[in-house]
Amino acid sequence: MDSIRFWSYLLLIIPSIICSLFVLYNLLFIRTLRLALNNHIFIVLLFIGLLLEVTIYPWMLFYYHFNGIWQRSVIFCQIWGFLDWGVFVLYIILLAWATIERHILIFHDRWVSTKTKRMFLHYLPIVFLIPYSLIFYIIIYFFSPCETMVFESPMICFFPCLLSASFIIIWDGIIHQIVTVLIIIIFSIALLVRVVWQKYRIHRAVDWRKHRKMTIQLLSTSFLFLICYLPFTTVYVVNLCGISISNIQVLLNYSIFLTYLTVLLFPFVCALSLSELRTKLIKIFKFHRQINGVGRAPPVMRFTTNNRVGVQ
Repeated sequence: MDSIRFWSYLLLIIPSIICSLFVLYNLLFIRTLRLALNNHIFIVLLFIGLLLEVTIYPWMLFYYHFNGIWQRSVIFCQIWGFLDWGVFVLYIILLAWATIERHILIFHDRWVSTKTKRMFLHYLPIVFLIPYSLIFYIIIYFFSPCETMVFESPMICFFPCLLSASFIIIWDGIIHQIVTVLIIIIFSIALLVRVVWQKYRIHRAVDWRKHRKMTIQLLSTSFLFLICYLPFTTVYVVNLCGISISNIQVLLNYSIFLTYLTVLLFPFVCALSLSELRTKLIKIFKFHRQINGVGRAPPVMRFTTNNRVGVQ
């Protein structure tokens, strides 16, 4: 299993970082994309994903390459655990908010028609969720009042004792895991149903050409997330119901493997879901093929006067 993880992450990490930088550059420096409200949450998600790609993924590759033989300090283990769990949960929470906000942007755009409305319904939730999540997990990982556990052999070598407290288990497990996943599922399905209903049944209200980009952008991201993260949530719920982890260890290992693919694949889904970036990628790919001589017309063969074959 470790070899599968190593090669999967290794083959994806560099293209994913390049794609993240490409998408971020375009979202930040193309004015129309930068000003589009629906892109703001994806800009934040790309920055978070890029942070994880240049930290925990290289560490994971190093760990797998040396078969877990790696002496690490306590502070390093704390930082790794915080990034691996705390920052990734922030990633999930923001995506859950994106599924709610997309309904506002498509079906209730008057709610964000002024600067004041945009401040309260668009910017303020993002500004609140980021420090809330970061402060919550900073306290758990760096300021635990109880004795923490440090391990040598597991990849995640630090387990904060606060995550064993009953209140924290309920809040982190139910609110941050189960509720956020349910929000993504329910609001994504609801978005698809509402768009299809208003387009084909009532023939009014929603301009499909205007809003299809926002719909496709969110649904493709949600679909990726559910494929990669829903198995882990299912295993988590099964464990909460009383089934021992030892009985579902194989399922747990594969579900954890899938969760790490979420961040690596997100930049590609984000790029392909935006028609402007998709067009640019096609042009870049065609130019690359021309540079490497792929797709050119074959050279014309002719016979020279000395009967040798020449190329024209």
